[in-house]
Amino acid sequence: MDNYKSFIIHLKRSERRKAQVEDLITKSPFEAEVVDAIDGRLLSKSEIDECYLDKSFLRPSYPFGMNSGEIGCFLSHRAAWQKIVDQNLAAGLVFEDDVQIDPALFHASVKAAQQWSRDYGYIQFQVRGVPENLETLAKDGNVNLLQPVPTLLRCSAQLINRAAAIHLLKVTEKFDRPVDGVLQMHWVTGIRPVCVEPSGVSDRTQETGGSTLSIKTPALTKLSREWKRLVYRRKIVRYSKKKFMPFVLETE
Repeated sequence: MDNYKSFIIHLKRSERRKAQVEDLITKSPFEAEVVDAIDGRLLSKSEIDECYLDKSFLRPSYPFGMNSGEIGCFLSHRAAWQKIVDQNLAAGLVFEDDVQIDPALFHASVKAAQQWSRDYGYIQFQVRGVPENLETLAKDGNVNLLQPVPTLLRCSAQLINRAAAIHLLKVTEKFDRPVDGVLQMHWVTGIRPVCVEPSGVSDRTQETGGSTLSIKTPALTKLSREWKRLVYRRKIVRYSKKKFMPFVLETE
């Protein structure tokens, strides 16, 4: 099985991102399908209660509640994972609709990532520079496969193999924090995302209308949140040093 496909998560009401979606379709190395993002504003309370637990149940505990946009975002990524499974793909290349591809760099990075996908399951293409001195797991020409500790945040672009998609769907039926926060937690998921450098993707959030997830908060609230975020990140770093126990896929 060597079939691959691209999935672009796009919120229909984000009119300013439609051109970016078309650009991604044109530049994608694989056949591309648009995944209709889940609009968190339209979710009913019962739909939210079915997947989201506002009392943190994973460790370390998450110090914030999730807003409806973050819940919709998580469900949208789950929808993309489900398509990888349902279409029996070797792996799916999942994009958010606010990224830009540099075709020459990106296609080379994806080609390298394909050969590593079976062993590493979830490979990130970061829109921001990665920290220095990361462990290099493999090389292919100018493309490096790196292991960050802790796992880097953001889900802008990633190659996810079918086994990882099946397992992620299983372990995220309930969640208590944003999708990239859960993906940091290898001690919960049994998956430790790696990343390729150079990635060949860049962030176009501001040029395409700004974030669809953020909400305005008062200055004092911002200060309190920054302190809580700092404490939480320190805990994540400590937990990230736990021994990695990769998942075993029990059933297809």
